[in-house]
Amino acid sequence: MLSTIAAAALPILVVTLALGGVAKTATAGRETSPGALARLGPAVLMPERFARAATYACALVEFALAAGLLVVDHPAARWLPVAFFAVATYVLWDLRRRRPDVGCGCFGDVSDAPVGLRSIGRAAALTAMAALVAAVGVTGLPHVTVETAPWIGGGVALLLALSPEIDEVVSRLRHRAPCEQRPMPPGRALSRLRGSGEWRVHAGSLLADEPSDMWRELCWRFFVFPAQGDAEVVFAVHLSGRRPAVRAVVVGADGRVAATDDRGDASLRESTPVSA
Repeated sequence: MLSTIAAAALPILVVTLALGGVAKTATAGRETSPGALARLGPAVLMPERFARAATYACALVEFALAAGLLVVDHPAARWLPVAFFAVATYVLWDLRRRRPDVGCGCFGDVSDAPVGLRSIGRAAALTAMAALVAAVGVTGLPHVTVETAPWIGGGVALLLALSPEIDEVVSRLRHRAPCEQRPMPPGRALSRLRGSGEWRVHAGSLLADEPSDMWRELCWRFFVFPAQGDAEVVFAVHLSGRRPAVRAVVVGADGRVAATDDRGDASLRESTPVSA
């Protein structure tokens, strides 16, 4: 049974790595808006001038890992993808905690939605698949058989369900404008904010029901509310998705972050002015 599942996981891993490499190469190779690459995936952790090179490097690693699974019959070629996807899972979790405004960049600029549990879950699922392939010792050109076909279908369905890029692809196929160009009335974003958990956490400390300031940056709408202790609570509402991400920080009178939300997203305030 395990050998059959591993044989089904191998082509999924190869195709996923190859698609990720192609998408990253295409994204890095075409003209993008200033700083666009620096808002995708691990590139946010390094200076912007290195973002393009980092994207190309990640794509080359994915191509090499895919080729290794196909043509190299050695334990290292099978365990390196495990390490790659395990590190990717941790990095995505850390990005979601520290930089909730950036996308995972897993498939280039299609993966520009803020990192969520679906992206992290997909990376974890790929880690498990890669570990199974390495433990069983499957390698070489995969062959689809009657036994492996249902497992391949199930694995693909799982990854699709965990892929937020599907929403973006459907949006692009419908010729909708990208999120940063899509109109969103402030009142609708404010309604989303008031229905969020972050609002319930901070509502008791607010001194007004209406924001003292608001502005928009790309796919985020920011609201500033006066709060107790001569402070302000800055909320950020993502403008895309059925359940948009909402983040909040408390800023003291001196302009410094006095507290963070339960994810520790202090970096949100550090990159955003308190007033427009």
